[in-house]
Amino acid sequence: MALFQLSADSNETADNAALREENRRLRKVCQALMERVESGGSPNSAPYAAFERSVLLAEQVRERTDALHRTLDELSQVNARLLSANAEAEAANLSKTKFLAAVSHDLLQPLNAARLFASALETHALPEASQALVGHIGRSLKDVEGLLGTLVDISRLDAGVLHADKAPFAVSTLLDALAEEYQQVAAVRGLNLRYVPSSAQVESDLALLARVVRNFLSNAVRYTEQGHLLLGCRRRPQGLEIIVGDTGPGIPEPQRKAIFLEFRRASQPHNNHSRGLGLGLAIVDRISTMLDHPITLTSTLGRGSLFSILVPYAPSITGSGGDKKASAVARSAWEYDDPLQGCVVWVIDDDPAIIEGMQALLGSWGCRVRAAATVSALEAVSDGERPAVLLVDYHLGEHRENGIDLATRLRRRYPGLATVVITANHEAAVKRATREAGMHCLLKPLKPLRLRMLLGTLLDSP
Repeated sequence: MALFQLSADSNETADNAALREENRRLRKVCQALMERVESGGSPNSAPYAAFERSVLLAEQVRERTDALHRTLDELSQVNARLLSANAEAEAANLSKTKFLAAVSHDLLQPLNAARLFASALETHALPEASQALVGHIGRSLKDVEGLLGTLVDISRLDAGVLHADKAPFAVSTLLDALAEEYQQVAAVRGLNLRYVPSSAQVESDLALLARVVRNFLSNAVRYTEQGHLLLGCRRRPQGLEIIVGDTGPGIPEPQRKAIFLEFRRASQPHNNHSRGLGLGLAIVDRISTMLDHPITLTSTLGRGSLFSILVPYAPSITGSGGDKKASAVARSAWEYDDPLQGCVVWVIDDDPAIIEGMQALLGSWGCRVRAAATVSALEAVSDGERPAVLLVDYHLGEHRENGIDLATRLRRRYPGLATVVITANHEAAVKRATREAGMHCLLKPLKPLRLRMLLGTLLDSP
């Protein structure tokens, strides 16, 4: 028994020794492993540095992703605000366009009536002092017309609601009237306008081209203190160059581009006649771009300036003899027998002031005027007379046919009736519809001289 106990103790001692040895060995292996891990985890070691960089990059990615999400949220809010602001701007632009349409008609109506009355009054025999006052009234109304028309036109151009309506026409139909008008304007300033007529046929928007040449002439008169002005044409291979020259002070080289910008004018501090907003040439530049008609300017200090616009020829340049005849007819209306004397002119307009003004103006020219707001009222006062010319407003009030449709109906009753549609609506569609109906179109405020020359041409035509 004692022997068995001794043997058991010896075995236990041996097992304990083996366990202790195994434990020691494991501790040693563990120690070696720990030392290896610790040595491998040194900041200077590649594995640790890569791990650390990975952790840092992951943190940076997370932070930047969060920042990107915040930025995207902010951009989304900004975009929503921009969309809202854009919608408001478009609504405001539409409102401005509608307002301009109202301005074109509602404000130009009384101005048109005032111009008609003033022009009619100028034909009366008045004391010299009264005649001078009438002249001042006419010039003031013309200034108002110019400023208002300029602001409306440039707003229409900015809003994109003004479009070109190009068609062939004899350039004499434009330049003859402008020459007659500005010869009188220049004479008031003590200047002489030399006009060289042309028989060329061109293709453009007559009203817009007239706006350009009129601005050239107005500036020439405004800035020329003495000497003469020139209105004429040069035939170029690319088209007809319409030229306006003056003997004014000239334009310095640094200002020649700036004067085509808004609210920029040539520096002429001693010119008492230099009125305006500096928008005329800005409109010229925009209209010429829209029409694709190049503008040129040459100037010599102390000797004068020359503005020109290059207009393409009509597709078929024929009938130049007819153009010369038309030019001669227009002049004959002033120089020889006046076809307006005793002719019957019908006027249809829904504005009583316009009717009175047209009666006064046309009556002063010797016309027998019949004017009313409706055809039935007009025929009631016509005494069965056949009209020679019909002057009709385009906008005849709500729930009524427009002037073109009314004139078409009347022309079926009176074949060959010469018709002039008068409107404050400058849209290309109206001008095109008038032309396609075989009628003439004049814009408000009506220029009496332009009307008289057109009437003379229509009444003298076979």
